[in-house]
Amino acid sequence: MIPSLTEDCGQCAALCCLALAFDKGEDFAIDKPAGTPCPHLAQHACSIHARLEDEGFPGCIRYSCTGAGQRVVQEIFDGQSWQDDPALTRPMIDVFRGMREVQERLAQLSAARALSLDEADRAECDRLITGLLPDHIDRAAVENFPGSAQQDEIDRFVKSLRRYVFKG
Repeated sequence: MIPSLTEDCGQCAALCCLALAFDKGEDFAIDKPAGTPCPHLAQHACSIHARLEDEGFPGCIRYSCTGAGQRVVQEIFDGQSWQDDPALTRPMIDVFRGMREVQERLAQLSAARALSLDEADRAECDRLITGLLPDHIDRAAVENFPGSAQQDEIDRFVKSLRRYVFKG
């Protein structure tokens, strides 16, 4: 079964508010380097969440980790938080980076399954999904997923599906 591809902030540890960089502009009212907690973060919640648009943070409203945050916190770090154990800060950021890519590929492959794929492509799609959903999530595998052969294989497959979308 594919895990949720929708964020559940209540099951996360505000990883996006920590791991991601903000560039001051139309989406964010401030510059914030990656790895630095957002100044509006209060424990695991946004202190200005109800006023994000008014405060100049529409990028936060539009952002979705596609469920990566809760998977990192709940499945890999067993509910632990970098806020409770600062030694987890760098490891959680690194795994979040990888899990965002895993979840993005799961979203792409899930969307591909909605296409009228031939039998061989449907089987390949299912095989690639299964490869992203091992019985036990290996932290190092998730952390090293970006740029891996597995990611490249999925990207090539997804690109090959253009023929189903752009039929001439």
